[in-house]
Amino acid sequence: MIADRTSRRAATSVAKFHTPEIVLGRGAFAEVAGVVAGLGVRRPLVVSDRRLAETPWPDRLVDELTRHGPVPAVYLGVTPNPRATEVARGFADYRAHGADGLIALGGGSVIDTAKGIAVLASNGGLILEYEGIDRAARPLPPLVAVPTTAGSGADVSQFCIINDLDRRTKVTIIGRTLVPNVSVIDPTLLTTAPPEVTAQAGMDTLTHCIEAYVSLAHGRLTDSLALESMVGVWNHLERLVDDPGDAVAGEEMAMASLRAGMAFTNAILGAAHAMSHPVGGYCDAPHGTINSVLLPHVIRYNAVVCADDFVRLADAVGLATSGDPRSVADRLADAVAGLAGRVGMPETLSPLGVRTDDLGMLTTHALADSCMITNPRRPEETAILDLYRQAM
Repeated sequence: MIADRTSRRAATSVAKFHTPEIVLGRGAFAEVAGVVAGLGVRRPLVVSDRRLAETPWPDRLVDELTRHGPVPAVYLGVTPNPRATEVARGFADYRAHGADGLIALGGGSVIDTAKGIAVLASNGGLILEYEGIDRAARPLPPLVAVPTTAGSGADVSQFCIINDLDRRTKVTIIGRTLVPNVSVIDPTLLTTAPPEVTAQAGMDTLTHCIEAYVSLAHGRLTDSLALESMVGVWNHLERLVDDPGDAVAGEEMAMASLRAGMAFTNAILGAAHAMSHPVGGYCDAPHGTINSVLLPHVIRYNAVVCADDFVRLADAVGLATSGDPRSVADRLADAVAGLAGRVGMPETLSPLGVRTDDLGMLTTHALADSCMITNPRRPEETAILDLYRQAM
């Protein structure tokens, strides 16, 4: 049994919980067109990417939309670690189509791009101008998210992460208006994701639930979601990577991603994500892969102030919890690294293109990232730089 948790916040704290409407289960994809029509959207822009265009899903979606009445256009100009220029081109297509809503069909990069387009549609300007918290004040056009990976949580989150090519870093845009109106989660869509994408997405989910659980903004509801998510990833990620057709593993990973997404969009994140964002922007490396390398080091760093939290996480996935809490946190960090290795993640940042000379610049960007605000241990420049060095 997991021991009762004593919150680091006052027991009388009042917390808001944000979540979209959720349509969940095998066959849910068939509901997308009806959901869109129900929102009153007549000319949706479908945002996706070229890899997804090689699967049946975009064509099926367009056919279903057409049968239900909406007239769709499709934008496929999204790449991993989406750039501000891709948001701008998508917005140009949105205007050219006379669109009145968006459907994001893809992983986190696609959903973040669609969010960026929605921000520009109602607020104008350039997407990088909205870096920070609650900068997009005007309500966004309707957005329906249809995730095709189990990892980003973008389909239920108030986050939008966009790559700033000029600064070679990622900017974090946060706000309640960025939560999609509806998330349609069909585990069947996970079967077409390549195993390496599934592994990256799964390690992102694991990072979400661990960081949300120890976040300064955690609460009882986010705690329970994070714990359940972690168990789901621990027990099913390897199975889904090994066999994309494993229906049970697909359903459990879809649920894990959903739970982690709801946890972190409300509890926010921590140092692993704050450090991951600049690496992704600088090296154009997969976000989940970077997280998988950094997370064990961040666990050990944060254990100085919240080791008991890591004991509860370790207990949830069946690790031995006897001994000093710091040693249990070390055990958890080792187990996380072990899982990452088994699904094909690298042990260090070096294979991703990070050089020792880059670490000072990466540290500066990490310390300025909004996710660092809720990290349980107060970050200092020398400590973050040292964490990067440990990860090399």
